Amino acid sequence: MKDDFLNRTFRHWSMWPCLAFLLVLSVYPVLQLVPMALSTIKITGEGTFWTYSPRRNLDLLLGDAVLRDAVVNTLVFVVLSVAIEMVLGFFAALFIACMPRGRNFARTVMILPILLPAVAIGSMWKLMFNYDFGLFNQMVGVIGLDPINWLGDTRWALLSVVIVDVWHWTPFVFLILFASIETLPQDVLEAGRVDGATAWQMISLIILPLLGPALAVAALFRAIVAFKAFDQVYLLTSGGPGTSTELLSLHLNRVFFEQNQLGYGAMLSLTIIAVIVATLAVGKWSASQIERKRMGQ
Repeated sequence: MKDDFLNRTFRHWSMWPCLAFLLVLSVYPVLQLVPMALSTIKITGEGTFWTYSPRRNLDLLLGDAVLRDAVVNTLVFVVLSVAIEMVLGFFAALFIACMPRGRNFARTVMILPILLPAVAIGSMWKLMFNYDFGLFNQMVGVIGLDPINWLGDTRWALLSVVIVDVWHWTPFVFLILFASIETLPQDVLEAGRVDGATAWQMISLIILPLLGPALAVAALFRAIVAFKAFDQVYLLTSGGPGTSTELLSLHLNRVFFEQNQLGYGAMLSLTIIAVIVATLAVGKWSASQIERKRMGQ
């Protein structure tokens, strides 16, 4: 009894350092955004001056035309990137898991892109997208087409950024799904083969349902990271041409550090956080309802 009490006490108190760390580095900065969002902040040589002006920041939020473009671009970027990465990562994991030999080598090659720093990736792809001597326009010239201004044309810029993100983060999805495929129950797979299931039936009726939790985790993590994408997009296009690749992260950076609108930047940050929390809450409620109906059946 004494040992059980000590174990429970240790588990309880061992959580406090982690909780304190979370409060200091996460909760406290978010709470600090609240008084900032209600003020106009000016930094001069004489000091920092705060003026209570919530209406002004709200008017800036409602009248921010760039914000609308940033929201649309971010949603398109997240949906396209995550959807393509999930499909490519799943089939890559399935293909390599079925290889009779060379799986370790193929797995090592697959994870190389996520080991590279974002600065190196942005610089490398910017050279490949170059209008005059880039690899992509050389390939386009080989088939007799005119060169494309990948990063300078509003029709192609966002798609180019998506291509880079897909190349960088598909290995992350691959790793999660490959590990899950390796742990699938072999008796269930063997039963499907014995029953004469085709390859597509094996994938759609057996493998995909079994991988449901892993797919959900991979999609959630990728959506979170894609929503915060900044460095690669900044290096490739800096949000241009115009606002065609302006994401929320770039717009926030511009408001805070280029326009020096600290109060409006804080209100914009709080609005984004509120929308994300509401979306996650709705998603969790929807998932629970679906699970409840499934269990009821």
